[in-house]
Amino acid sequence: MTIPAHIAEAVVDPKAYADWDRSHEAFAWLRKNAPLDVAEIEGFDPFWVVSKHADIQNIEKQNDLFHNEDRSATLTNIETDKKVREMMGGSPNLLRSLVQMDNPDHMQYRRLTQAWFMPQNLRKLEDRIREIARGFIDKMADKGTECDFARDVAFLYPLHVIMEVLGVPEIDEPRMLKLTQELFGAQDPEVNRSGKEVSDSDTGLANIQATVADFFTYFVEMTEDRRKNPREDLASVIANGEVYGKPLGHLEAMSYYIIAATAGHDTTSNTTGGALWALAENQDQFRKLKDDLSLIPSMVEESIRWETPVKHFMRTATADTEIAGKQIKKNDWLFLAYPSGNRDEDVFDDPYSFKIDRSPNKHVAFGYGAHVCLGQHLGRMEMRVLWEELLPRLQSVELNGKPTRVQANFVSGPKSIPIKFKMN
Repeated sequence: MTIPAHIAEAVVDPKAYADWDRSHEAFAWLRKNAPLDVAEIEGFDPFWVVSKHADIQNIEKQNDLFHNEDRSATLTNIETDKKVREMMGGSPNLLRSLVQMDNPDHMQYRRLTQAWFMPQNLRKLEDRIREIARGFIDKMADKGTECDFARDVAFLYPLHVIMEVLGVPEIDEPRMLKLTQELFGAQDPEVNRSGKEVSDSDTGLANIQATVADFFTYFVEMTEDRRKNPREDLASVIANGEVYGKPLGHLEAMSYYIIAATAGHDTTSNTTGGALWALAENQDQFRKLKDDLSLIPSMVEESIRWETPVKHFMRTATADTEIAGKQIKKNDWLFLAYPSGNRDEDVFDDPYSFKIDRSPNKHVAFGYGAHVCLGQHLGRMEMRVLWEELLPRLQSVELNGKPTRVQANFVSGPKSIPIKFKMN
């Protein structure tokens, strides 16, 4: 069967992700009635919507059978795809980061920075991350009893951490935050480059292009500096790195910086904001966590499942195959619906409840297989450290107005979380 139009539209519509209930209701319908079926939407090539946890994992572990690079790695309409291919010499992707690569390139480029993000190497950063967390908590306390947790803490804390790791000076952090929000929020008029509404079928390509160009300008300068004056930072690794015995190409180097600078904080920001929002709405869970801080690691995992900041990636079949009894043809395009996988009733008991002690919690928010998120251990550490520092001081928290979410169907999360709180 073809997925009904109103359900298919909720899967692609950026506004549905800002609405939360609308996208989750659509995914619940899909899991029950059409767990792996084709969406046909005007202006888009047909694509399979993969809504079940097991099918997402099955596809993600077969990296030779389901590629990232053959077609766009994120959902894009026919018109945008055509324009990007014209600009990029036939490639469907504006960037060429790990996200848009398949093996053997993916493995070679990943190896370049993988050691940086291993738990044993991150441990030496923990004291500094704790110091940064305390600084932001102090600033929150200085605000008295009210703040916007998204804008005052959740956006800024992970940003500062990854910029320090990357080697971007603090003075440039507001610029990096703005560019990141423009890139991931290209469909949201309050966040995007133009400040204008983007039509449902438009992916905001002009906004994205302008933002990517600004990133390139910034990181070209940084590359030149790090080649002359290498430091102990991630930018120096990228600037001086070699793959296949040669320096990184311009597009690959710029894309590497951009993925580190954007995904390196925005996903953690979304999850951190989503966690406090959920705690403010579930006072029993807040009290339970306050009474037993050893639950922080499991609360972090639950907040990652709950928020699922990366809403989808696309895969392209390289050969005819079968998934869940459905015949997938070579070159078919598949939409991996991570928020749906993370609410799958076959895997998660009571999936629409925020449970800080949920166990097991086999969410797919970081992806699975070869493309599993490179920065997952850093993200977990940042969140754990923040809650270890904040919760002993936070006596109470409640919402102080209606929180809002970013309109975006790729990476999105809270835009504003007004709260009232008491701290000691």
